[in-house]
Amino acid sequence: MSPGDDPRALVGREAVLADLARVIADAWASFDKPRISEPELDPALGERFETPLPGPPGDSESALADAARVLDASVSPSRPLYLAYIGSTGLEIGVLASALAATYDPNLAVAAGGAELVEEQSLRWVAEFVGYPLADGAFTSGGMTSNLTALLAAREQAVPGARVEGLGGRRAAVYCSAEAHHSVVRAVEVCGIGSAWIRRIELDEERRMLPSALVGAIDADRADGVTPIAVIATAGTTLTGAVDPLDALADVTEPRGVWLHVDGAYGLPAAAAPSASALFAGLDRTDSATIDAHKWLGVQKPCSVVLLRQAGFLEAMFGHEERYMLHDHGLANPVDRTLEYSRPLNSLRLWMAFRVHGAEQYKAWIERTLENARELTRLVREHDEFELLHEPRLSTVCFRHAPTGMPAEDLDRHNLDLADAMQRDGRIYLAPAAVDGRSCLRVAFVNFRTTRELVPRVLEVAAELG
Repeated sequence: MSPGDDPRALVGREAVLADLARVIADAWASFDKPRISEPELDPALGERFETPLPGPPGDSESALADAARVLDASVSPSRPLYLAYIGSTGLEIGVLASALAATYDPNLAVAAGGAELVEEQSLRWVAEFVGYPLADGAFTSGGMTSNLTALLAAREQAVPGARVEGLGGRRAAVYCSAEAHHSVVRAVEVCGIGSAWIRRIELDEERRMLPSALVGAIDADRADGVTPIAVIATAGTTLTGAVDPLDALADVTEPRGVWLHVDGAYGLPAAAAPSASALFAGLDRTDSATIDAHKWLGVQKPCSVVLLRQAGFLEAMFGHEERYMLHDHGLANPVDRTLEYSRPLNSLRLWMAFRVHGAEQYKAWIERTLENARELTRLVREHDEFELLHEPRLSTVCFRHAPTGMPAEDLDRHNLDLADAMQRDGRIYLAPAAVDGRSCLRVAFVNFRTTRELVPRVLEVAAELG
């Protein structure tokens, strides 16, 4: 039977593969330089989204062509002047890895042969890259799941047996900075602690969690019979890029026996950059850490990791045996260390990226994005009509347009309107934000395609549209 006679195989798959290669090459070429505007969806193509479920088989070539046109008219974080939020930036080797992983489709819930070696080595490599003393870890579907995984392990350590019995009416608390990501709130809710028991610790002048305030919060809770589950430090807050003082926080948590987790989904790769590494002093003293490789490490979503300093905590939380998944010779299955069951080989993207680009090129890319943020900061300071709202530590910059003579009470609405106008214009794609109650423009430099000569365009377009 030829592939064309098998209803499960694509008809003319060699031609479809050739078309796909062309589509990908065209997309890569479009990422090499900024667009002058965001494209709009063809009305005729838009009408096809109103059609009912297809009955008979269709044409794979036309389906691929439509998919390519739809994606080309979508907002892509791979473009050089996509500076909104913090997203993947489309390393080309990651596309190849994604295609291979999807083709063979191994399941990392059970023994998967060579795929497990890729995962294990990728964990060691990313831990070595940022300087984390890895003893255990896992790849997950995103920073939310990585943070939840670490928090569940911390809960089981603080309240042994909680995975079976629950908290049993015990009151428990989690501590984080006032700028921690909302994934911390979701994780606390999902694992049954309740978001009402999150202690938002005040910030110092650098927007970092204040260790002295943390001491007071933990000690007050303990005195009141509340069990501290974990302190969630942030290594690169989403809003301003602040890095909590890990060494000082470890000085608080270690003598009190409280788990210290680092949400480094965005910022932790900067620990490998010479100009920023000092911000992460004390990382080696933390109990766990999260990194999203689909952010500053450039590979496609999803590709997140959770790293642990001691082995055994993941298996204590997730280990199990079912009749449909026995332990061969008493050995644990990969799923005994993760929250997720059917788990694809997302680690292949990072493994191939490290193989092809190497740690040194990665460090150079990260340094360049840090330099871009410093350059934009300098330009904002020197411009009469822009105002810097915080001192950038990593690659995130919050600023606002403040035209001469505009009443202060109008600035918030003006900057929200300006952010909307810039998104519709498409030359610079950034997002609105709010710092200390003031609406502003926010950019995050994580894309390796964003060169230094493109940085001045941010203020040029903002001033023009403003």
